[in-house]
This record gives sequence, structure tokens and C-alpha cells, in this order.
Amino acid sequence: MTAVTPVPPSTAVHPAPAGAEPPGPPARRSRLRTAAGFAFGAALLFAVAPLVLSDFRLALLAKYLCVAMVAVGIGIAWGRGGMLTLGQGVFFGLGGYAMAMHLKLADTGPGGMPDFMQLYGQLDELPLWWRPFASPWFALPATVLLPMAVAFGLGSLVFRRRVRGAYFAILSQALAAAMVILLIGQQGTTGGTNGLTDIKGFFGYNLDDPVNQRMVYFIIAGTLLALLALTRQLIQSRYGELLVAVRDGEERVRFLGYDPASVKLVAYVVAAGMAGLAGALFVPAVGIISPALIGIVPSIEFVIGVAVGGRATLLGPVLGAVAVAWARTALSERFPGTWTYLQGLLFVVVVAFLPGGLASLWALARRRDGGAEPARRRWSPFTRRRDGRAEVPAA
Repeated sequence: MTAVTPVPPSTAVHPAPAGAEPPGPPARRSRLRTAAGFAFGAALLFAVAPLVLSDFRLALLAKYLCVAMVAVGIGIAWGRGGMLTLGQGVFFGLGGYAMAMHLKLADTGPGGMPDFMQLYGQLDELPLWWRPFASPWFALPATVLLPMAVAFGLGSLVFRRRVRGAYFAILSQALAAAMVILLIGQQGTTGGTNGLTDIKGFFGYNLDDPVNQRMVYFIIAGTLLALLALTRQLIQSRYGELLVAVRDGEERVRFLGYDPASVKLVAYVVAAGMAGLAGALFVPAVGIISPALIGIVPSIEFVIGVAVGGRATLLGPVLGAVAVAWARTALSERFPGTWTYLQGLLFVVVVAFLPGGLASLWALARRRDGGAEPARRRWSPFTRRRDGRAEVPAA
């Protein structure tokens, strides 16, 4: 009788699940589709939009793309990490105020004071904490690093104490309210309710010139594409799978030896950095930053755009944020008193009847075309999935 040598589990060959595709050609096709998608988006943003839109509409699109940058970060924190962030306006404002302070000082000239400080007459000289922002080598990194530092400090305190769910959402929302109160109360140094306005220059370029405004638009569009590429790499990495695993089963991840607090902290800090960068680019695009743009209501509007587009997808938050921002501009002119209620109704309807956002409509259509056949699962060189849920990578 011949003895049968058992095959070690590590070398055993497991057959591919029914309906799954091998990791070769589909992975290449996925990369080709991604490259084609980025090329198509670049063509729309850099060629089509400047040709068909007027200068005014192009400036509005630049504003919407800044909102889309915030949405990309929320898609990472909320869509992938399960953290409902209702205070992204804080980080958007920190980046915006850092950029606006530098541009105001550049417009004033060496040794001068911004016009609003002279108007209010509360100060005789420039405050000490304003002075470092006169240097672009300090101000530009601060637009991203300052929001990330605040997010790191807050996240370290919150996630280590396992604050999550609705409690985390309320806490982040309270942070946005506190930020607005602080800015309004410091009228002599922050402009108060009016904020920092009448920004005329952008590193030596006059923002009243339409050519320079188009340059700002191109910078914003290129930055958005770069953030999308970075986000795609992040969500397809081992960390991206671990983040989804923390969202789906935090206690299981902890039992496997990982620290869920550190995993969520990274996503929260990255989202804050993206919001700060968006706020910094928002200032030259619009020419103003004020507490009305960073409070509770704008923070909720960021989340609504992500929910409408589809928080767990790559392009869903971008398309949803742009669509909601455009609808706000268009409908608020016709229905100024009821647009806020329409926006809230839209959020409730999407969350209740279409949790995956508009991006899930394509998947629903494919399932209907395929009848009762289950959705096909794809192999990926970066991830392993089982039953539609992320499998935690081995430590």
C-alpha cells in the first residue's frame, strides 16, 4: 500500500473560486482601464473645460474641484475607514487661512500690515504668529502640515480611547463649531466674520488677470488628479485592505495583533492633509476665506457630496462633490430659502435608499443584466477578498 505524503498548507494548490479570474490578464486590463480613465479625466479638465467654459464658469469649476479634493480625503476616512468626519471644514480652513495669511502679507509688502488690521485699529504692529507666514517656505508646507498635525493630535486622543461611530462624528462637528467661534472672536487678527478678503496676488501673479486665473485652475486640476492617483495606490495597498478590515471588524483586527487606532489615525491624518491642501488652493481660486466657509454647514455639505457620489469608490466622492456643489450654486439662486432643505432631503434619500451612492447604480445594472448569477470576484496582486469582505493581511 503506497503512503500518501501530505502537502503542507503553505504549498497546497487551492483551486480558484467559481467565477474568479486568474491574476494575470485582468490585472493588466485593470491597469489599462485606470490609465485610460486618468487620460480621459485629464483631457476633460485640461482641454475640453477651458474650451467650452467661460472664464466665470471655469472659476466656478476650480472652486468645485477644491471641494472634490476634500471629498477624496473623506472617501478614505469614511468610505474605507468607517469614520464619519463631520469636521473637515476645520482642516480646510487651516490650510486656507495659512495660504491667505501669506498672500495678504505678500500683497502688503515687507514690514506692512494687512488692510483689515489697519481698519480695525486694534494692533500697532504685526502679531508674532503672523510673521512666519511671510515666508513661502514656511507658509506652503504649513497649509498641509498644520492640518495634519491637528488631526494627529486629535486622532491620537480619540482613537486610543476607542471613540467611534456617532460619538466621533459629534466630536468632529463640535471641533468645527469651536474653530468658527475662535476665528470670529479674534477679529483684529483673523478678520472676524469677514475673514481674509480682497486677495489680489498669487506668488507675483495678478489674480485679476484671466490668464492667471486659468493658471490657477490648471494647478487645481493637476493637484486633484495627483491626489486621485495617490489615493488609488493607497487603497490598493496592504494598508488599504487593513483599513477596510478595521471598518468591517475592528475587534477581530485587534485580536490578530494589529492596532486599529494607528490604522485609523493614518487615514484621518491623510484626509486632513488633503483638506488643508484644498483650502490652500481654494483661496487663490476664490480670493477669500472666512468662517462661513469652514463651519458646521460646509463640513456637512462635504459629507453630502461624498454620500451622493459613493463613499467607498474612487471617483464617486469627486463626482458627487462636484454635482452637489454645482446644484447648490444653480438651485440656491432660484430657491434661496429652500435649497438647504432640498440638500438635507437628498442626503436622507441617498442614505436610506442608495447607501452606495450613485456609483452603485452601475453595479446594480450589471447585476440585473447578469440575472441571478453572483457578481464575479477578481484576483488582485495586492488584496485577498472572501465573500465581499476584506481579509486581513498576515502580520
